[in-house]
Amino acid sequence: MTSHVTDRAGPQRKLKDRSVAVGVVARPETADAVARTVLRATHLGYPVLVTHAGTPELDVLEYARQLDVEVVDPIDDVTNTPGLRDQLAASARAWSHAGLVFQTDPTRKIAYEETLVRLQDGEYVVDAVPAERADGEAEVVVGIPAYNEANSIREVVTETLPYADAVVVADDGSDDDTARVAREAGATVVEHDRNRGYGAALRTLFEAADDRDTDHFLILDADGQHDPADVPRLVETQRETEAEIVTGSRFTDGAETDVPAYRRLGLFVVGILTNLSLGALHPSSWIYDTQCGFRCYNQRAVDTLVADDTIGTDMGASTDILHHANRHGYTVEEVGTTVRYDLDETSEYHPVQHGLTLIGNLIRTIEAEHPIASTGVPGVALVLVGLFFAYRTTVLYTTNGVFPPGHALTAMFFFLIGTYACFTAIILHSLVRVRREP
Repeated sequence: MTSHVTDRAGPQRKLKDRSVAVGVVARPETADAVARTVLRATHLGYPVLVTHAGTPELDVLEYARQLDVEVVDPIDDVTNTPGLRDQLAASARAWSHAGLVFQTDPTRKIAYEETLVRLQDGEYVVDAVPAERADGEAEVVVGIPAYNEANSIREVVTETLPYADAVVVADDGSDDDTARVAREAGATVVEHDRNRGYGAALRTLFEAADDRDTDHFLILDADGQHDPADVPRLVETQRETEAEIVTGSRFTDGAETDVPAYRRLGLFVVGILTNLSLGALHPSSWIYDTQCGFRCYNQRAVDTLVADDTIGTDMGASTDILHHANRHGYTVEEVGTTVRYDLDETSEYHPVQHGLTLIGNLIRTIEAEHPIASTGVPGVALVLVGLFFAYRTTVLYTTNGVFPPGHALTAMFFFLIGTYACFTAIILHSLVRVRREP
């Protein structure tokens, strides 16, 4: 299977070799679209210049700086598009770029092939040619990762189509008829040549959504656990809240599910650890169902997820996506949904094995991302225990005149271990801050 990044490699190399820059004007009403333009261009290797119409406080400008994009402040209070276009061209020349592609409409993708033709005609500044929507591109698209789901995929696709403009199935190397059945049901199918894992199937679906430039992209399971009738609820919530991600939930108002007790316990433990790893220390800021695979993403979230190589290929990808959202400052909303448990075994992974794997990964994440909480706080507690035993040692010696070696050794042990943990936390915290600095 060929990915969209490879498909774009031709124009990418030509433009990059000529050091042609992409220029765009950020305005309040197009801030999100400008962010997508910046992300796509930098992801493909193009230098980008961003200016603004007298609104330097826009968040998208800071976002651009974090991506090492040059932000050009307009001079002489210029706010009209032709004037800003000329100033971007002047900056491009100053930076020795070979040309400038000016994005006239940030809400439309750039057709780089057609734009490159204009540049080859000898012009230094050209308006970007907007990409036309291809047949089948849609506002609401549902993606379904599937592996050996021939028995259920037809029903899932058929029930989903009334609520979506298109359905895309990522067949993750199935050795049954999943791909054929999905096509017959009306889905667009992208096939992996081998089984790569749930996270890899999600990446393929995000790439498909990025190519379609859809406004709302939803993921639901192929085994029939999720109710496609909930699709409009997630889409409407995203429209109302403008959240980058809306996730289904088994534990909020409106949920209809009968989660088995052992699964509920496991999800509770994993949920606590996930929220701690996200830095959500108070329940009011928690995501209550961190493992639900039924989610809705807007185009901005899709763009950044496509470019994120840290999303794992296995079942832990759902948690990786929440960490991605946390790093990018995305809003995550929860909507109560229907999840069925009266089906045959719905996962190739045993739930206990899956839960233990998630817990192990989360503990490592908490330790790496939040060393003060995971190492520093316990270290302080150990130091306090050591000081307590040191105090007891002193009191016993001054009162009775007898030195208690057991108390003294215990004091030294806890104090040294606690001090070591505190210094380790400080060093790790410093490294984390350095790593996160743009």
